[in-house]
Amino acid sequence: MGANDKHKNSVFSLLFSDPNVLRELYSAIEGVELPPDTPIDVNTLSNALFMGQINDVSFTVGGRLIVLLEHQSTVNQNMPLRLLMYAARLYEKIIDRMKLYQTSLEKIPEPVFIVLYNGKAPYPERATLKLSDAFKDAADLRAKNPGGPALELTVQVYNINQGHNAAMLEKCEALGGYSAFVSKVWECRQTMALEDAMKAAIKHCIDNGILRPFLETHSSEVQNMLITEWNLEEAQQAWLAQGRDEGIEIGVGKGRNEGIEIGLGRGRNEGIEIGLGRGRSEGRSEGEGNIVALLESGKSPEEIIREFRTKTATAGADASASQARPQA
Repeated sequence: MGANDKHKNSVFSLLFSDPNVLRELYSAIEGVELPPDTPIDVNTLSNALFMGQINDVSFTVGGRLIVLLEHQSTVNQNMPLRLLMYAARLYEKIIDRMKLYQTSLEKIPEPVFIVLYNGKAPYPERATLKLSDAFKDAADLRAKNPGGPALELTVQVYNINQGHNAAMLEKCEALGGYSAFVSKVWECRQTMALEDAMKAAIKHCIDNGILRPFLETHSSEVQNMLITEWNLEEAQQAWLAQGRDEGIEIGVGKGRNEGIEIGLGRGRNEGIEIGLGRGRSEGRSEGEGNIVALLESGKSPEEIIREFRTKTATAGADASASQARPQA
């Protein structure tokens, strides 16, 4: 969610750029009580693009934790890989490179990876994404490793839509307000044009004390950001829908062609089976009729058998000669 210019601008990133708000947010997510004097150092990658993406929010807690926080309206299964890349860039940013070549161990902040989801699709209260789920199967190329993969990264995903993780939203006023604000935007968007919906949602929240100081200070900025974000999101949904429809058409056409081929093949096989069965039946009836006629003519069984064998041999020779004859 959001748009990239020289840096990533989004309402979420703007709202959660204040250290005091981040302290409260982290406490609500992790279920801890951070003292008010706990240092929060914001270090979001905002000055340069990295792999075409910039992380939403990152910060250190007391110099001992580094928290990478992403907000998404559609959960991306590749988030563990993306966050691995962000983490590497952040460690480069906060660690003196020269210390990497010292023989003594350089202590680094422990990483915490969090995604906050508030999209329209149903999603559980909490889910876990793992980097190892993306690894290709290489079990036959190495010995068994009971300790698990050599590299792992775990992301905790929390649903922050209204009606989910209520205790978390209540504990962090900014997070609860953001959830209510987005919900109101969606509600207004059902009956209003995009710009009107944004204005109505902002006015409603200010009138009802939801994110009031933030929205009063950044009203026009928030509106411009939301219009950009919603336009991009709706365009992406349109592209997905178009791609899905085209994929269905291609799939149906391909399936129809394969079905015709399968049907023809099956028809040939069934036709051969039916033909063989009918041929056996007709041959049996004809043979029985010939035998009866021969017996009535006064021929002995031995004479009938010799005559039948002669006719069979002659018919087989004629069939072989017919198959060997070149087609015109």
